Amino acid sequence: MQTGCFTRRSMVAAAVGLAASTLLVDAAEAASPFTTLNGTWSGSGRIEFENGKSERLRCTAYYTSSNGGNGLGLAIRCASASNKIEVRGRLDYRNGRVSGVWEERTFNASGTATGQASDNRVSLRLAGSIPGSMNVNVSKTRQSVAINTQASGLRAIRIGLSRR
Repeated sequence: MQTGCFTRRSMVAAAVGLAASTLLVDAAEAASPFTTLNGTWSGSGRIEFENGKSERLRCTAYYTSSNGGNGLGLAIRCASASNKIEVRGRLDYRNGRVSGVWEERTFNASGTATGQASDNRVSLRLAGSIPGSMNVNVSKTRQSVAINTQASGLRAIRIGLSRR
């Protein structure tokens, strides 16, 4: 029983981490997509499990751009009824493409995200602890993320963040 709980928590932690780390691209500013994200964002969403159950999720994200706005450091903390998650990551933007690495320290999960950014949309392929896909829609005041996973136990994560 403990192993199943750990596995589900690890999947949730990794997916939330990927979600939060890729909420970050404002493709309308192609020369420097990360600079508008500096600061603190917060919001909520839902974690949906394969068995049909779901939990409410609350998140706070801290972003710091670097390298003329083409690099982004992030720290994200989320909590649901049964999980606490702490994610750190680094993303890079170059010529419409986004790539990066992340780690979830509580559950020792990690992976990569690669994809494209255009206008106000980011589409990513996820690899590592949790394979799947992610679509991010961004406006100046809000970010929404939809993640679908191929991991057993975890079906999807939906999150919305606003600037604090």
